[in-house]
Amino acid sequence: MKLLVYSSVTLIVIVVMMLIALSVASRKQPDLGLVDGQLPPCPATPNCVCSEYPVEGASIEPLGYYTLTPDEAWARLKRVVAETGGEVMAEQAGYLHAVYTTPLLRFVDDVEFRLDKKQQVIHIRSASRVGRSDFGANRTRVEKIRAAFGEQAG
Repeated sequence: MKLLVYSSVTLIVIVVMMLIALSVASRKQPDLGLVDGQLPPCPATPNCVCSEYPVEGASIEPLGYYTLTPDEAWARLKRVVAETGGEVMAEQAGYLHAVYTTPLLRFVDDVEFRLDKKQQVIHIRSASRVGRSDFGANRTRVEKIRAAFGEQAG
């Protein structure tokens, strides 16, 4: 019986230590930004979604802003990022980088946006910094942002 208790406690300690190590690793910011005028594609791991590339499992619709001007849509986007728990880290003309941090273990996810005035959409990429799977967290986050933004892609 004692062996079972010690084994269980050891396993729990190992799992907690691994989660803490991943949390610390997620604080290192990757190289982000536009690549040839577009958001970067998702990696092969299932912890990212992006509206710029039609890749099965990682594709998601952009945010549409058909009744707003580009400036109004961009201002709304920045409000929505703040309202949904994001923190803007960088902004350039037509590009925004925000981070979202999970409450429990403080994992950091990067969310990038690119304004496409011609198509009247804002492309979006949401990716976890560490791990292989995100259990759908990035897709859920984008849909939460979409709902708060209030318009749908065409």
